[in-house]
Amino acid sequence: MAVNFPSIEASRLHAVPGVELGWAEANIRKPNRKDVLVMRLAAGSTVSGVFTTNRFCAAPVTVCKEHLAAKAGIRALVVNTGNANAGTGEPGMLATRATCDALAKLLNVSSNQILPFSTGVILEPLPVDRLVAGLPQAIGNLAPAHWYEAAQSIMTTDTLPKAASRQIVIDGQTIVLTGVSKGAGMIKPNMATMLGFVGTNARVAQPVLDALVKFVADRSFNAITIDGDTSTNDSFIVAATGQTELPEIASTDTPAFAALRDALLSISQELAQLIVRDGEGATKFITVTVEGGRDVAECRQIAYAIGHSPLVKTAFFASDPNLGRILAAIGYAGVNDLDVSKIDLYLDDVLVARAGGRNADYREEDGQRVMKQSEITVRVVLGRGDAAATLWTCDLSHDYVSINADYRS
Repeated sequence: MAVNFPSIEASRLHAVPGVELGWAEANIRKPNRKDVLVMRLAAGSTVSGVFTTNRFCAAPVTVCKEHLAAKAGIRALVVNTGNANAGTGEPGMLATRATCDALAKLLNVSSNQILPFSTGVILEPLPVDRLVAGLPQAIGNLAPAHWYEAAQSIMTTDTLPKAASRQIVIDGQTIVLTGVSKGAGMIKPNMATMLGFVGTNARVAQPVLDALVKFVADRSFNAITIDGDTSTNDSFIVAATGQTELPEIASTDTPAFAALRDALLSISQELAQLIVRDGEGATKFITVTVEGGRDVAECRQIAYAIGHSPLVKTAFFASDPNLGRILAAIGYAGVNDLDVSKIDLYLDDVLVARAGGRNADYREEDGQRVMKQSEITVRVVLGRGDAAATLWTCDLSHDYVSINADYRS
């Protein structure tokens, strides 16, 4: 039931020089499905990531952070679906380390050069023997063109694989960016609740890549919500392989950096929005923009209050312009000195509320017309500054309840 989900063709996902991808059917949870992914990176690649803020973070998240901090030079990523390896205590840590050890031995690299990732059911032991047994098959499938298969192999409740690709030219050199993501529920990143991997052949200094990943995440994967739940596992990783003649991007104050930043932001926003479009049970794709704030933080705070509200989301599902629910969400968002008499509320081009009250010219049929659309924009004007923020969300349908009630069956 994905909302206006674009057709993704494997042939249009550009290979990234320095990245190879392979998958396996390891029967982690269900038979006859891709459930293990290996991404091998060229030597000398620069890798950076941001991770869930959930204090119950999964074992692979802890190990990822350790391996990135070791600065040994990441050479591969390994992802399993079907089991989150979260809430598994010390056995979960041992299973993650065993996975890294096994892949490192097969690739002839060090264990701390492997980044592990898991997604799926929480509080169940990881069948590490199956995962490790699947690694040779994944390595045997390694090829630069396997981005679409990579997207398939990290899905959980996703109904469609999510992938995107870009090519840009910087100083006469072609720079490629291709990425995949997964996620459909338990989505409220901070940074959390999804997996996203982007590879590029640009050469980027580590401090610059670290800053770039955080900048991009805050404006893409940290600007989506399905249900307000922050997961235990998920991560956004960018790998820059340096397989280009373009000189290293070593400063954030250069045209080359700006070009790469814009391309990475574009592809990351597309991947993040695909998660919302494929939200569990979603029938509406909703953009929430809050502008005229004192700072971005309060704009995001209000936008998330709207995007998380079950009453707002169910009204969108029903195409019911019960728009007082949006005003209520603005009011309880926690901006304590908010002057509601200055607030305007728009539904697409329809001015619903002016100066904190119902617009005298607003007609119910105008609200109904917009609410019936599959894509809707909610715009809130606070009238107290110049800051703005945008996030993307979806409605809340009967199917969301059914999907999550039956998730483990």
